[in-house]
Amino acid sequence: MSHKRKKSLLIGINYVNSEHELKGCHSDVDNMAEFLSYRGYDNGHRNRAILTDRPEVPYDSPYYPNGHNLLAAMDWLVSEPGCTLFMHYSGHGGQIADVDGNRGVGGMDNTIVPSDFEQRGQISSTILHDHLVTRMAPDCTLFIIMDCCHSGSAVELPYVYRSDSDGQISLMDNVRAGARLLGEANDLINGGFSYRKVGEAQELLAGATSFFKGLRHMGEQEEEGLSGGEFEGQYGSEKKMVTMFSGCKDDQTSADAKIRGEATGAMTWAFLETMKRDQNPTYAATLQLTRQLLDQSNYTQIPQLSSGLDIDLDNMSLVF
Repeated sequence: MSHKRKKSLLIGINYVNSEHELKGCHSDVDNMAEFLSYRGYDNGHRNRAILTDRPEVPYDSPYYPNGHNLLAAMDWLVSEPGCTLFMHYSGHGGQIADVDGNRGVGGMDNTIVPSDFEQRGQISSTILHDHLVTRMAPDCTLFIIMDCCHSGSAVELPYVYRSDSDGQISLMDNVRAGARLLGEANDLINGGFSYRKVGEAQELLAGATSFFKGLRHMGEQEEEGLSGGEFEGQYGSEKKMVTMFSGCKDDQTSADAKIRGEATGAMTWAFLETMKRDQNPTYAATLQLTRQLLDQSNYTQIPQLSSGLDIDLDNMSLVF
């Protein structure tokens, strides 16, 4: 029986008082927090961070979900070796034109949408992969529930599975066009955080980074900055135990960057409902049951499982 330290990061953004306002993301986080407490996750501030734009969270708090704080909290989550990690995001997902050339010409990167996206931009899947997968400390596992539109490939994991309505699971063809990063990145597309803005990004990260560093235990590695070789081993060669359930639509291939919140909450609900019925399901059973629940409830979302490793879906129970 493993007694690894369990850490969780829960993010719920309703975009309060904006024209993009959502309704259910704060309650999604509350429901997930209650579930994790029941599953043995500590809710003390050293082991759980909750970032929401509830009215009582001050704008200058490290727990306010702007882009800077989201990335700093992700760095905190994955910073210590030998931990069992859980991340939940409920909010808008979007798409931006690919900012680092790894999607080929005209490619789109999936994004998550911080509360300050109108000023600061969205956070692309490439950057999420860097912060959550590339930087994850040794001997950790990370389990992610991503509840937003366009979230299918939000963390860029190499193995992607879907279940059809009859429970047949297939491995999706997820080979990326031009997976090697093209060195000469094209001009910055407005709206995306990008490595070309490294100076700005480091400055942006300074405040919350120092706050979340204060929550880490002594003796953790203090990896700073974005060194040149850091992104070379991406897209499948990293072999890290990161698994993610996310929602996507069959028709989510368009370059439509309008932010629509109609599907928010569906994935959180389907996951928690599945866990009520079976406390220790396999990856396959979770994919099948979440699909069945979403179909029965007339949601247009299709659940998708992404993994950093080629796992035995039929026999392996969820790791979190």
